[in-house]
Amino acid sequence: MKDLLSVRLTALSPSETFAMAQKSNELKAQGIDVINMSVGEPDFNTPKHIKEAAKKAIDDNFSFYSPVAGFPDLKKAICEKLQAENELEYTPAQIVVSGGAKQSLCNVILSIVDKGEEVIIPAPYWVSYPEMVKLAEGTPVFVYAGIEQNFKITPQQLEEAITPKTKALILCSPSNPTGSVYTKEELAALAGVLEKYPQVYVIADEIYEHINYIGQHESIAQFSTVRDRVVVINGVSKGYAMTGWRIGWIAAPQWIASACSMLQGQYTSGPSSISQKAALAAYTGDQSCVGEMRIAFERRRNLIVELLGQIPGLKVNSPMGAFYIFPDCSSYLGRSYNGKTIQTATDLAMYILEEAHVACVGGDAFGAPGCIRLSYATSDESITEAIARIKKALGKLS
Repeated sequence: MKDLLSVRLTALSPSETFAMAQKSNELKAQGIDVINMSVGEPDFNTPKHIKEAAKKAIDDNFSFYSPVAGFPDLKKAICEKLQAENELEYTPAQIVVSGGAKQSLCNVILSIVDKGEEVIIPAPYWVSYPEMVKLAEGTPVFVYAGIEQNFKITPQQLEEAITPKTKALILCSPSNPTGSVYTKEELAALAGVLEKYPQVYVIADEIYEHINYIGQHESIAQFSTVRDRVVVINGVSKGYAMTGWRIGWIAAPQWIASACSMLQGQYTSGPSSISQKAALAAYTGDQSCVGEMRIAFERRRNLIVELLGQIPGLKVNSPMGAFYIFPDCSSYLGRSYNGKTIQTATDLAMYILEEAHVACVGGDAFGAPGCIRLSYATSDESITEAIARIKKALGKLS
């Protein structure tokens, strides 16, 4: 039956993050105590005032179709957030609210990328970036940055990757899967390269904005020389523990926002009305919840960096944002246990799941075949136990 599927679909790869989560759940269903460090979502509940706003929206009968690009009051609140937190000026007409940041990203890529055009994707990358580019019949161009440079590309690497076919750069900061954060100076240097190539647009994925450990979030949209070519992607899922509410948005040049709205109007229409009212409360209500979650994530970051640093053969850096750590495990590739040889990072992740009962994701899925991704969006106790199990399992490989 696969032969009956469209070429467009058969060109896509399944999500390794969800595949590992499924395997983890299968083991749990067998009664095995699995610590899941594979899925990228906060382990906190949505703050009470946001849930109350959603309940009120139901009682107030916000149960009808919303405008395709989102409710005006939410778009206004997003503009006010951008001004207050990022010193970026946008009008509500430049905001398009969608069913999650993933849809927002896909909307932009489908709107601006044509067949054969190239999209530069720094690696390690989030698993869906290249698949979205392929869906648009574009060509992903990977630029690799290893742990020795904190997984961040240099201006020289960027410039060397740009060709006459380059249409866009996808830049994720704070990063999934590495937790790396570009500083203002680093972004300014990248913008300096992009100034010379007016045909290149920047898709700035800033969904982890509020989970950073360096203070003020920096957006590449702040630089006037490239501002009219930057699309900011953001949403409420990570910073407000609202993954299941499915609200993301773009802030974009008017013509791109209009294109995304037109596209969205044809295949999903507006996002959930109830979720939008919850997102409005997130942006306009008490922000202390954001800081409290960030403090917890930073404490967990410090804990997992310390514990992983005690495992021989691992290379570990200290991520500056998000809730992932991406240790280089290449020294363990080629080793064996019970007659089975670990050939790839995916093999290593599966070995860790089966032997240590800890779910993580192999770096192959992120364009970094020597690493694994661990999410520390879980309790301190679970982190401590998980790393102890991993250390023991890795010690069996020879």
